[in-house]
Parts: sequence; C-alpha cells; structure tokens
Amino acid sequence: MSVASNSLSVSFRVLLSLYLIIPLCFLLYGFDLAFFQGYLHDNLPTKPTHFLLFQILFGTPHILASNILLFSNREYFQTYKQNVLKATLIIAAVFGIGSLFIPYYAFYVAVAGWTVFHVLKQQHGVVRGLCSLPNWAYQSLLWLSVCAGLLIYIGIFLHHRLDEQMLSWLKDGAGILTTILVLLAFYVQRYAQTVFGKTFLWANVFLVVSSFYLFTQEYYFFAILIPRLVHDATAYIFYVTHDFNKHSLEPQNALYKMAKLGSISIFLVLPVLSFGLAFLLQAYGDAVIEFLTQAIFGVEIHKVVTLGVLGYFALMHYYCEGLTWRAASPYRQFISFSH
Repeated sequence: MSVASNSLSVSFRVLLSLYLIIPLCFLLYGFDLAFFQGYLHDNLPTKPTHFLLFQILFGTPHILASNILLFSNREYFQTYKQNVLKATLIIAAVFGIGSLFIPYYAFYVAVAGWTVFHVLKQQHGVVRGLCSLPNWAYQSLLWLSVCAGLLIYIGIFLHHRLDEQMLSWLKDGAGILTTILVLLAFYVQRYAQTVFGKTFLWANVFLVVSSFYLFTQEYYFFAILIPRLVHDATAYIFYVTHDFNKHSLEPQNALYKMAKLGSISIFLVLPVLSFGLAFLLQAYGDAVIEFLTQAIFGVEIHKVVTLGVLGYFALMHYYCEGLTWRAASPYRQFISFSH
C-alpha cells in the first residue's frame, strides 16, 4: 500500500509479494527431504484446519472482517439488504431443509467448489484488471484453475475416506487440468503488456501448480496454506485500504467513532476486531453454547458456533464478496491501485 493525498492505494507489488509463500513452502519441503528425514511430512497435520491457531490466523478473520465491513456501514447494508435476505433464506433452506435429503458428499462438493471458486476468482480478478485480459482468456484461466483446485481440495480433505484408486483418479484429473492451465498461460501471456503483468499472471498459475505438486507429495498442509495465505492477505489489504480511505478524515460508523474517541489507529480497528472475534468464537464459542443449552434446556447442542454461525458468515462472505467489490459498488469508490 502506498500513501498519496492523505489516502491509500492498493499496491500491486505488495499483492505480488504475497506469492513468496510459494518458494518458502518449497524451501521447507526441500529441507524436509534433505535434512529432516520427512519430519514435517509425518508431523504436520493432514490439513491446516487441524490447528486451532491456523483457523484463528487464516480463513475465519477475513470472513468476519468482510461481514463487519458490510453490516457496520449502514449505507452498504441498505444497498445490499435484499441480497443479504435472499442469501440468508437460501442458506437456511438448503442447509436446513435440504440437509434432510441431500447426500452429505453432494453438500461437501458444492461447498468445496464454492470455496475454491471464491478464492481463485479474487486472485484472477486482480490479474485480469492488471493485464487487461480478454474475457475468454480470463474465464478459461479461472475455470481451469477452479476445476483443478476442486479436485485437489477433495483429494486433500477427503483423502482419509477415499481408496487408492479414487485418489489416483483425482491426481490424474488435477494433473491434466493443471497441464492445460500452464499451456494456456503460455498463450495468454501475450496480452500482458509488461513484465510485471506477466509475472503476476504466472504467480497465479503457480498458485495452482504448487498446490497440485504438494498434494501429490502428500504435503497437504503446504498445499492448502499457499492459496489460503495469498487469498486472505490480499483481502485484508483491500479491507484496510478501504477503511482508511473511508474513515480517516471523519469516522463514518460507530466502530470508527469509538476508535477515534479511544485514539485507536484506523489500521488496527478491523484486524483487531476480526482476529479477536475469530479467537473467541473458535476457542470458546461451542463450549459456551453447549454449557448454556445444557443448563437451560438439559440438552447439549454441539458445534453451533463453528458450523452454524461461522458457516453462515462464510457462505454470506462467498456470496456478498462477488457483489460488493464490483466496479460500480460503493466499496470501490474508496479503492485505487498503484504499482
């Protein structure tokens, strides 16, 4: 981010620097093979969500931050309230009534597909704007990445439920799609007018390539960490930039008015609130609800917060982010870009 005329702009160079997580993970992978005798392979969790700390640092905070951004600004909520209501009703119907007859794996694949699409669309959207890609090139790169990413996602998160034959098919399918993605990128890079643009385009391609390779080597933690960190950190850069530009001269909502009274930096408000809520909800939310339902009703209800509340906010985040950051949205008036 760079400062200009008392406002911040999103720096493409900062966004590109986030992809350094790729060589860092491969460096750790190489050291593990060469010097650690596979210690990381054997001792890292099979998926990052096995670490409570990982959930608190990645995923949940940026999901909460996007919902805070939407619901704490009255004009934003008024603009999108019909969309929020529609999405809430659909989520309640599908995951409430639908769960009675829709198979578990159908649910899982649908949510996994939405998750992968959400993560990769954000990154490809940045590249599309930077490189001025034609729509067919953008759509082709995006959907090849999403399809390969979905197979990788399923292979990682369901590997303990799948037999060797199914895992082999997933790896073969993801490998074919990843290879086509690389070949298409060689053709599409002609539309990027600068070396920097080409570098960003290839960084996105290697986001999928690196996850695929680490998936085949069963370094599941690194395979998920790479796209997760890039996506979440990119989102936070947009959120913090937006809030600084919107509230720096005069706070526009209750959160920033209270922060001003407490002399709290604008940069800290959204991160502190979202990370704090993520910690409280992930670490204590389910236990508190279980205690209350047991004390009041004599029945323990499990995972209300981690599956119900956070699940709702995650799905709302996936849906609303596709609307709120479009070119004509009120959010975008507070966002500019720089190299």
